[in-house]
Amino acid sequence: MYKNFFKRLFDILFSLILLPFFFVLLLFLIPVIFLSDKGSVFYSASRLGKHGKEFKMYKFRTMKMNSPDLRNEDGSTFNSEKDYRLTKIGGLLRKTSIDEIPQIINILKGDMSLIGPRPDLSSQKEFYDISNEIKFSVRPGLTGYAQVKGRNTISWKEKIQLDRYYVENVSLLLDVKIFLLTIVKIFKAEGVNKK
Repeated sequence: MYKNFFKRLFDILFSLILLPFFFVLLLFLIPVIFLSDKGSVFYSASRLGKHGKEFKMYKFRTMKMNSPDLRNEDGSTFNSEKDYRLTKIGGLLRKTSIDEIPQIINILKGDMSLIGPRPDLSSQKEFYDISNEIKFSVRPGLTGYAQVKGRNTISWKEKIQLDRYYVENVSLLLDVKIFLLTIVKIFKAEGVNKK
C-alpha cells in the first residue's frame, strides 16, 4: 500500500510544499548563473526512469557551456572539486546539492520520487536487461539509499547493489531514514566528489 499509493502521495505533497521555496531560489539564481558565463540557467539530461523509460532530468547548470562530457572508468559522470568545467557558482551549487532542486519538477511530473535509486544515464542502458532489473520497478529518486551510503565515493556496481536492496525493502521507515541521513550528508558535504 505504501509503495504503490502513499509514497506517490507524499512525493506530491512534499513537492508542492517546496515549490514556493524553489521559485524564490530561482529568482536569486537566474541572474547569478546567467552572469557566470552568459549561459542557460538549467541543464537537462536524458536519464532512465521507471521501467527503463527515458526522461529529461532537470538541474541548475553548474558547468561552463559546451563543456566536454568526462566519465569515470565505470561509465559514471566525473565529479571533482577541481573540475575545470565548473563555473564559480557551480562548485558551490554542487557541493550544497542545490543544483538538484529543480528535480522537484520531475517529481511533480511523475518522472521521479523523493526517495529512490538515482536515475542512471541513458547511455548506461546497455548494461541492463531492463525487463529483469529490479531497480526499474520504482521511480528513481532525488536522493536514495546509495547516496547516503557513499554517493559518488562508491563504484557504480556498489550503487546498483544498494539500489536493489532499497527496492526490495521499500517502506515508510526506510524512506524517513534516508531523508534524514540525506540532510546530514548535505550539511557535511559528504560524498559529493570521488576520492
